Amino acid sequence: MGHAGMAATVVRYLRSVGAPTAAATVEALPRPELRAVGDDERAPVDAAEFRRVLGSFATGVTVVTAPAGEEEDGPAGFACQSFSSLSLDPPLVAFMVARTSTTWPRIARAGVFCVNILGAHQGDLCRGFAVSGADKFAGVDYDPAPVSGSPRLSGAPAWIDCTIQAVHTGGDHLIVVGRVNALGTLDDGPGDPLLFHRGRFGRLSD
Repeated sequence: MGHAGMAATVVRYLRSVGAPTAAATVEALPRPELRAVGDDERAPVDAAEFRRVLGSFATGVTVVTAPAGEEEDGPAGFACQSFSSLSLDPPLVAFMVARTSTTWPRIARAGVFCVNILGAHQGDLCRGFAVSGADKFAGVDYDPAPVSGSPRLSGAPAWIDCTIQAVHTGGDHLIVVGRVNALGTLDDGPGDPLLFHRGRFGRLSD
């Protein structure tokens, strides 16, 4: 697939129809070669050095979930560091997912997702959702998010229930934009977040 064709294929815009809970689905993209630019277009940056330097940026950690489809045994979910708020008016958030992800096509078909912001005590939960091919929800307590029905993980300090609004290319990743339909925190307060820095989990300290 050429660069122009790739860009034209990947950009997806979705709009809610009818009731706020109704959402269109996103066609899952094929798993392409991880080469968004030609060799002669690449910046002279070593991949290992790129990872090392970018690892200096501490992030929060989330699990992005979606409800099970009609022909699926259970819900979908994956651990995601690359999440951020995007817009206040309208309320939008974004996350990035590898184009080779096997979970993304299931989220795309659902057309909705819930971002579960993990707490400092949920490192093991995050590791479980970072494993490919396993039953990630085995032994995990959750309830349905109020609008999308996506799993809202028990104990997560905060959650954001969304409809997919747009998908854009970003090299070997996709940039997924979500329209926020509902959100909230634990009744007893959000608590300390789970942090990730230089390949390790961490937490805030005084």
